[in-house]
Amino acid sequence: MNRTPFLAAVFALTAGASAAQDPILTVSGASADFATTYSHDDLMALPQHRVATTTSVTDGVVAFDGFLIRALLGDDLPDDAVVVATALNDYQIEIPVTDFMRYDVIGALSMDGQTLSPRDKGPIWIVYPRDDHPELRDIRYDTRWVWQLVSLQVQ
Repeated sequence: MNRTPFLAAVFALTAGASAAQDPILTVSGASADFATTYSHDDLMALPQHRVATTTSVTDGVVAFDGFLIRALLGDDLPDDAVVVATALNDYQIEIPVTDFMRYDVIGALSMDGQTLSPRDKGPIWIVYPRDDHPELRDIRYDTRWVWQLVSLQVQ
């Protein structure tokens, strides 16, 4: 995947340019059957949810606002499907689709009321409601908190 459009959109967002319509996230299937790109405005137009939780990389409880990832994936995926989440730096992790169905996992667009930028793990950060579910306070889940998210591929 060519990262150049994502880099341009991310850095334009950081610089305050009117990049709200540039794609910042691609959601695709395992085959070329579908691929949809979303701008910051597209993602903000989805119903927004708040997760107030601690993280392994911040101090204290932080309030995150964003969209439910399951809203992008739909609810007709098989339970054994996985989602490959890819970050701007090409970090990838497989996340069981059941995580998104079982927990209110969000694509955070802001933290404590401030729009996320690449400097603070944005423009999208996968956030689990770890304080609401003791089982989420485990290193297996910490590795799934992908920051600088640029794509989700359903497999």
